[in-house]
Amino acid sequence: MNKNEGKKGLNIQLYSIHGLIRGSDLELGRDADTGGQIKYVLELAQTLSKNPRVEKVELVTRQIKDKNVSSDYSVAKEKINDKFSIIRLRCGGGKYIRKELLWDHLEEFVDKSIKYIKNKGILPDIIHSHYADAGFVCTELTQFFGIPFVHTGHSLGRDKKRKLLSDGMEIKEIEKRLKISHRINVEEEIIYFANRIVTSTNQEIQNQYGDYDNTAPEKFRVIPPGVDLERFYPYNSRIPLDEETAKLLQTISSQLLRFFVRIEKPLILTVCRPDKRKNITGLIKAFGEDEELQEMANLAIFAGIREDIQEMSDNEREVLTDILLLMDKYNLYGKMAIPKKHNTQTEVPELYRIAADTGGVFTNVALTEPFGLTLIEAAASGVPVVATDDGGPRDILGNCKNGILVDVAGTKNISEAIKKIIYDAKLWQQFSENGMSNVKKHYTWKAHVEAYLEEADGLVKQGQDNAKVFAPVGRKLLDAEKLIVSDIDHTLIGDDEALEEFIAILKQAGSKVGFAVATGRTDDSAFSVLKEYGVPYPDIIISSVGAEIYYNYRGKLIYSTGWEAHIKHQWHREKIKKLLAGFKLLEYQEEKNQRKYKISYYTSENPENIKKIKETLVKNRIKANVIFSHGQYLDILPYRASKGKAIRYLAYRWNIIHESILVAGDSGNDREMLKGDLLGVVVANYSSELESLKGQSRIYFAKKEYAGGIIDGINHYNFLKLEKEKAFE
Repeated sequence: MNKNEGKKGLNIQLYSIHGLIRGSDLELGRDADTGGQIKYVLELAQTLSKNPRVEKVELVTRQIKDKNVSSDYSVAKEKINDKFSIIRLRCGGGKYIRKELLWDHLEEFVDKSIKYIKNKGILPDIIHSHYADAGFVCTELTQFFGIPFVHTGHSLGRDKKRKLLSDGMEIKEIEKRLKISHRINVEEEIIYFANRIVTSTNQEIQNQYGDYDNTAPEKFRVIPPGVDLERFYPYNSRIPLDEETAKLLQTISSQLLRFFVRIEKPLILTVCRPDKRKNITGLIKAFGEDEELQEMANLAIFAGIREDIQEMSDNEREVLTDILLLMDKYNLYGKMAIPKKHNTQTEVPELYRIAADTGGVFTNVALTEPFGLTLIEAAASGVPVVATDDGGPRDILGNCKNGILVDVAGTKNISEAIKKIIYDAKLWQQFSENGMSNVKKHYTWKAHVEAYLEEADGLVKQGQDNAKVFAPVGRKLLDAEKLIVSDIDHTLIGDDEALEEFIAILKQAGSKVGFAVATGRTDDSAFSVLKEYGVPYPDIIISSVGAEIYYNYRGKLIYSTGWEAHIKHQWHREKIKKLLAGFKLLEYQEEKNQRKYKISYYTSENPENIKKIKETLVKNRIKANVIFSHGQYLDILPYRASKGKAIRYLAYRWNIIHESILVAGDSGNDREMLKGDLLGVVVANYSSELESLKGQSRIYFAKKEYAGGIIDGINHYNFLKLEKEKAFE
């Protein structure tokens, strides 16, 4: 594989998995997953691609094929410019689902990412995840390949859990809806494995990441996001109006005229998702309970994009229903607007400027606000702000000095701050000018990217911390064009002289040929016996008859969670044990031989007994794989698990074609891996369970026993394409 030879700059992969992402016409506010993070990642990618120090940027997200959303999200590769593309990988089917339902499918996303990277033939210099779901994927990738790993959380599970509990939500409900404990555990892993964690504020490091066990101060960098100054420009810079802007203003004005009796009044504006945390109801109460404020100003709430409230998620539907009920309760007709749609690309920037034109105020009164990108947009446009005294707004208003922070728990605090700014023209002007000026000093994407690339360059030069990753096996498998897989007992081991010859062949083959063992032994037992016989540590161990996969990193075994996620579907271990407890023909094996995804028995070599066991499982609607071997061992595994299925899973993950995989075995538990389109080798000392395979295509019955039979098979298939006198001297 080409290891980035002849590169001119950095190759960066950004991972943002949930929500709806495309290169233009973002549907911000459509749902809880399509919010500020989507905009942040897209603008970061676009600015990175314009920097001469960057050669390529890829934004990797989920491919969606769902009639309920645009077909744009189904395009596998969307080219944005010569250096930036959006790459969409399928996982969890094609249906658009909320992020909390994606957890069970992320191992599939890891597999697709590895396959994509291998197909490209080049490793990225940096992988950068956004939110915990993408962080999980990048944690796996950095462990395989040793690629420097950057993470941006956007929000954190512990902080969210704390806020929801304080709001009165039961922990059972939080777990059911959000799988919060799983998310927090993933975030702990992310903090441990990430080389850098980018935050927008110092408060995020101290008050949010500070809650985690794995927090490490040296990893954190505060690099605030930027604002697109070409779109969010000052309200007083658009005179004279061009034709396009004039039409846009007319469209927005006609929208607002439908709601307002006196459109000339100062505009109180908020733009956010219909989410309880955004505290839209608190803003309406502040406005509705203050008649002086109602007389002074109009209120416009742009709460996402909606078609039919009944078809929205529970959280969004509840918020929008509450908005309409409060509008009615306080009789705010003619004073309050809640349009159904807005264009985030063109209309939102103009909304800020309209608010400024009228001498109005922008508000962000969220209960919790990790950053507050809308506050920067408002500042750039010249409209003063009233913001929650929580999280990011403290840093933003500290830098921009363009508004007032308030404790949003009290609605009167909100209304008094708004009135203070609107009433005092001098204060309004000061906040407006401060915002427009200070945004350019503190919040531009160009400045963000310069700071970001300094960190990225440093990480690339330092390399990855080898104590935490098993990059050698990942990089080797990325290079591997062929794979040899052998059973251990009675196949690899049994003839010391032949084994020594086989080891020499492996060493000569080099990095283009991977080596794996597939065995009925446990991982520890397999490792021990290989060490005893002087066999080089394999790259992969498929143990417990295919119930487990381990990768080898310098003599340390790393368990494949991806394989576990794949095989655990419909596995009912305790139910199977109860069903088979009454079978006198079965003897439960020692506990050391039992595994989470394997139940092992001793039994006699009687086909009728095996048939009865299978019939019992089928009758009770249990899907399982029943494997009999060596005339006495019976193993029951999940229906997706076996040596053969494990090999095919590895072939898919590492993108090695089946015709380039040679498998060797001697007994019944090797039967499935020998069949099909792999290159099968049955050593001459095979057991009777394999007799029926004679004559089948791509299964070679070797003339020699043990490791000699493997060599015979390599020779038969000319598998390594080495000169005989060199390979078999």
